[in-house]
Amino acid sequence: MTEAFVPLPFDRLPLEESRARVTALRDLLRRRRSVRDFSPEPVPLDLVDAAIEAAASAPSGANRQPWRFVVVRDPEAKRLIREAAEKEEREFYDRRATPSWLADLAPLGTDWRKPFLETAPFLVVVFAVDWAEEVLPDGSKHRHKGYYVQESVGIAVGMLLAALHAAGLATLTHTPSPMAFLARVLERPRNERPFVLIPVGYPARDALVPDIRKKALDEIRTIV
Repeated sequence: MTEAFVPLPFDRLPLEESRARVTALRDLLRRRRSVRDFSPEPVPLDLVDAAIEAAASAPSGANRQPWRFVVVRDPEAKRLIREAAEKEEREFYDRRATPSWLADLAPLGTDWRKPFLETAPFLVVVFAVDWAEEVLPDGSKHRHKGYYVQESVGIAVGMLLAALHAAGLATLTHTPSPMAFLARVLERPRNERPFVLIPVGYPARDALVPDIRKKALDEIRTIV
């Protein structure tokens, strides 16, 4: 069945307004940092929900929207996630990481300890939905595979981080490996695969971040 088409809601901006908007967004996002020192201060859920809605506007393969955002605020669930994540992280730092990998991580001051998983008021766990089961008109079930799932979810996560930062919230992209424990703790179905774990909250008053720099435009952009 062919989807209906509707007129594109698009307002062409004056050039100076375009420049002003994109530079303002650039400057805002340049201030975003990965935070590991969170305040336990509560965060209104509607801020997180609005950011998720922004993320869910991302493009996706065949518009399958292959994502699920699980917002964790229950202290016991956060404790279980921290325990499981620290177990995997300790294995990584002690056994799986190569010497060069550990050397690259050293300036960031990270280790297997992840207290922020309990301190942050929310954990947003993003799952990639690899397939969905649909009920056909005749009552039979059809497993519909997702398309470009990894790419689609990656775009949505980038938009989520930008939206949370725009709301004045701090975030961290945490990817303990393997992450299967997230599906188990959160009782997610088999078609959902853990993609990233994002603590969300306000930074602690004494929060510190590594003194790093981002590459300049001429280091990352090539014109052909």
